[in-house]
Amino acid sequence: MSEDHTHVQEFFGARAADWDRRFPQDGPAFAAAVTEFGLRPGDRVLDAGCGTGRALGPLRAAVGPAGTVLGVDLTPQMLAAARRAGRAAEGTLLLADAARLPLRDGVLDAVFAAGLVAHLPDPAANLRELSRVVRPGGRLALFHPIGRAALAARQGRELTAQDLRAEHNLGPLLSCAGWDMISYADEDHRFLALAVRNP
Repeated sequence: MSEDHTHVQEFFGARAADWDRRFPQDGPAFAAAVTEFGLRPGDRVLDAGCGTGRALGPLRAAVGPAGTVLGVDLTPQMLAAARRAGRAAEGTLLLADAARLPLRDGVLDAVFAAGLVAHLPDPAANLRELSRVVRPGGRLALFHPIGRAALAARQGRELTAQDLRAEHNLGPLLSCAGWDMISYADEDHRFLALAVRNP
């Protein structure tokens, strides 16, 4: 495991038990993002870096009982918190690295990723891995329950032009990873970029 992954596991592992209590207002933002994502009944969707599973309920509601919902995270404590919250009933939880998914090529219709991009050790390669497991024409949602400026203020840092999630950086990054960005919203109350898998 790389040092990047070890750092991510340590960071989130230490915060997993209190994560949902720290951000109780995020639930409606997750639900709204999933609604905007445009999933259909029967779709097969992955929540990449699912954490405590806050998106699993809305994802399950969107794809219905005939759909498939997978939640993947590399932090065991986050998955344990998801199970304690009863979210394992909404989808299958897997301890796995979103950079090396244990899934066949093109097996999914969509990937939802909340807060994931900033923690990817090799964003271009890792986003390419997400495109690998999605069928051509499938969808990707990169989401955060607050926008870039609000998140930077929360973390006590300056927002810079080098920010990976800035539209001028994210569009080309997605393009080289096999995605076409179709919408981009960066507002105080949410960040949501939607993309479609290239044929």
